[in-house]
Amino acid sequence: MASLTDLTDRVERLLVRHDEILRTNLLLQVQLTAITQERDSLRSRLSAARARVDALLERLPAEAPKDEDA
Repeated sequence: MASLTDLTDRVERLLVRHDEILRTNLLLQVQLTAITQERDSLRSRLSAARARVDALLERLPAEAPKDEDA
């Protein structure tokens, strides 16, 4: 059977580990927020770029039929 000292040591180690996990979780939440914001920004930039390409394609003249005898 575990002694009171052994149990106390285990509880202290568990508390330390719990604090480490809480800090890690907080850091991961911060990273997730930053990455989510970056993703949203990149999506917005991609959408704007697509709109510009579409606008440029609309301005191109229609392709003339090719003369096969030339």
